[in-house]
Amino acid sequence: MCHSVGTLLLTFVALCPLVITDDVHAEQGTSPPNVLFIAIDDLRPELNCYGRTHIQSPNIDALAASGTLFERAYCMVPTCGASRSSLMTGLRPSRNRFVSYFTRADEDAKGVTTLNTHFKNNGYYTVSNGKVFHHRDDSEIGWSEKAWRPNANSYQLKVNQRLHARPGRKKRGPAFESSATDDAEYSDGVTTDKTIADLRRLANHPMPFFLAVGFAKPHLPFVAPQKYWDLYDPEDIHLPANYKVPRKAPAEAIHNSGELRAYHGIPPKGPVSDETALSMIHGYYACVSFVDAQIGQLLSELDQLGLSKNTIVVLWGDHGWNLGDHTLWCKHSCFESSMHAPLIIRAPGKPAGTRTTALTEFIDIYPTLCELAGLKSPSHLQGRSVVPLLEDPDASWKDTAIGRFQSGDTVRTDRFRYSEYTTSKGLPTAEMLYDHDADPLENRNLSEQDAHAQQVQELRKQLHDGKGRDRDL
Repeated sequence: MCHSVGTLLLTFVALCPLVITDDVHAEQGTSPPNVLFIAIDDLRPELNCYGRTHIQSPNIDALAASGTLFERAYCMVPTCGASRSSLMTGLRPSRNRFVSYFTRADEDAKGVTTLNTHFKNNGYYTVSNGKVFHHRDDSEIGWSEKAWRPNANSYQLKVNQRLHARPGRKKRGPAFESSATDDAEYSDGVTTDKTIADLRRLANHPMPFFLAVGFAKPHLPFVAPQKYWDLYDPEDIHLPANYKVPRKAPAEAIHNSGELRAYHGIPPKGPVSDETALSMIHGYYACVSFVDAQIGQLLSELDQLGLSKNTIVVLWGDHGWNLGDHTLWCKHSCFESSMHAPLIIRAPGKPAGTRTTALTEFIDIYPTLCELAGLKSPSHLQGRSVVPLLEDPDASWKDTAIGRFQSGDTVRTDRFRYSEYTTSKGLPTAEMLYDHDADPLENRNLSEQDAHAQQVQELRKQLHDGKGRDRDL
């Protein structure tokens, strides 16, 4: 194949950092591993591999069986833009950094080298398909080619706009719906096809690849082909056991599920009908199985191309999601159901079929991938590589996982979740304490009980010592 002088020069320049920095693979005489980086929007750890046997997620289960499943992984902020920005920079959120769904990493952490940029700077060919950052052009210097997203597909566009134009406040279409169409009629199906084509293209590329792919489902609206709805019998679907506000929970902890209210058929405030709630849960399950099928296609293609043995695969959901938990829908809270998210890592040469209960945080993903790829981690990273857990899932680990949302900061320990709400000046307004040994669904706030005063004091100190601060940059 002929190359122009310019093309050869660009390839040489791109490869130079790899020769300089990749000492581990140079010494071992091995090729640097590729990275398949899979982000899933609004995926809670309600998966078969997490013990939720009512969910059909065979492909994610298979990935977990071939790698390491993190049973207690936590996002840093339970809203998409902020969560992704924190993960991709390796920085903790703070009161004024990584706050909302609309967050940009290149604005909130100016000058910080993002994960994709670090891999590109070290000789990787970096590609972004679907939703990786919240904004497609966020940290765009870190992609070897322009970040790609599918156009609104015809079916979902019709669903969302069917009831859009009408008097008064504009609304989206229904919150849930099925159709007789196939996967390719949905944006995630288009993303899968594009990513498979990229895998085939990159399989013969002279540089190792960092291929990031972000799937939209199971994000609202819960629309998926009928075949995925048919996987679940409506008679087997029930309202959550904690479909109520926790006893003595402060007002700051409960929200109106605003993200849901824009959809047709959803009242502007107050509870939805039980029928609607059950249909939304059914739709969420269908969307989980739909996105699981997309992941299955990617993993199958990785196998067929002979890339699996030298490709790190990391799968993560950007945060948890409430399916009526505490009367909440969507995320946006300091409860376990918003903070807890799936994380699975499969790496060449590491044990398969392991799982760990160690407390892990999404800021740990950046340094983990650096270590697995043999790259030096940037000095700004605030997480800790979990490679020791890949080798020994029972290794001694962190005592806390700390996150936040708006006025609340929250810390998870082996047994407790403690949350503190404060004013903009840092003055405390409310707090919550849940004992996960006795109350895993967080139904009883214990923070006001005298018997737990010492525990609250200790957890408050751990939270204050470990949470992110604006001056960290």
